[in-house]
Amino acid sequence: MSHYLVQAAFTPESWATMVKNPQDRIAAVTPVVQNLGGKIECGYMAFGEWDIVAIIDLPDNVSAAAFAIAVASAGAMKAFRTTPLMDASDAQAAMRKAQSVGYEPPG
Repeated sequence: MSHYLVQAAFTPESWATMVKNPQDRIAAVTPVVQNLGGKIECGYMAFGEWDIVAIIDLPDNVSAAAFAIAVASAGAMKAFRTTPLMDASDAQAAMRKAQSVGYEPPG
């Protein structure tokens, strides 16, 4: 499973709907994530730039993209961001691999 940080911001119309009818949007999208073969590790409502933040496990990037497209196409979000995550051992492997790629900075 791959891990993704998902951040979303509602439109004013979505907020107006939820003020009239409060709802748990993390619970509402859980079946969608499960339909893609994934699970929500944790999810929170927030304030500031993002209204929802969540860590989601999905089988692959195609599934993550499908989730993002499904959410974006519904029109309830003014912004939606998916960030692929890696654990420390994968990050260290990437650092070791970077040693041998031969990149030269400008100048």
